[in-house]
Amino acid sequence: MDNSTLIAALLGLIEGLTEFIPVSSTGHILLAGHFLGFESAGKTFEVVIQLGAVLAILSVYAGKLIGVLRDAPHDPQARRFIASVLIAFAPAVVIGVLAHDFIKNVLFETPMLIAVMLVVGGVVLLVVDKIAPEPHHDDAMRLPIKTSLAIGVIQCLAMIPGVSRSGATIVGAMMLGASRRTAAEFSFFLSMPTMAGAFAYDLFKNRDVLDASALGEIAVGFVVAFIAAVLVVKGLLGYVSRNGYALFGWWRIIVGCGAIVGLWVA
Repeated sequence: MDNSTLIAALLGLIEGLTEFIPVSSTGHILLAGHFLGFESAGKTFEVVIQLGAVLAILSVYAGKLIGVLRDAPHDPQARRFIASVLIAFAPAVVIGVLAHDFIKNVLFETPMLIAVMLVVGGVVLLVVDKIAPEPHHDDAMRLPIKTSLAIGVIQCLAMIPGVSRSGATIVGAMMLGASRRTAAEFSFFLSMPTMAGAFAYDLFKNRDVLDASALGEIAVGFVVAFIAAVLVVKGLLGYVSRNGYALFGWWRIIVGCGAIVGLWVA
């Protein structure tokens, strides 16, 4: 196995382990790629391997999702859940399309910004885990539409690499009255259209710079990300219900500070 394949496997592992926890998978991958000297045309590798994580969560929630789609024609609650996820997804569509080039060509190319946002996000996560209001939403499939929309708006902060999509949605949901478990689970549901949409749009935008020689690396990263993400999704809800999000806040701060030091020294 050559060096590039090993790096692709490592980045896939990082993606799978971090996509659904509030530590910023994109931030971790971009920083790891920076320090390892890994480059992909149009950052396509980093986006495509996220599809592995999307498929992981689809596989874990397949039964529940099939049930919702089956019940939708005759169950108002099923239709309301589908609507709430799509409404929460809408702000990311608008801002993602309008700001795509700036995000990919400027923000994704600024390692120091990513490191700083990891630290800032870690502090925010620690604070919110302590001061979040008493939860009054304990079912991710029954959040009010206006709450879902607000979470979707907050999710857009994650277009700044290092903020974390799951972190933004979890923090937003908790501050809007969702329990820790509910916040994480709604973040799972919202990730499906968000990540699939980002994958499709980014692939379309970078169709002219796709490198066929990198397909092997992408495939390795994709498979490793899928396996790691399945394990994380299956264990995360129980963990945060018992322990909260402090561990992830401290992890962000440690990684961010380490990256800042590394960037200064390099």
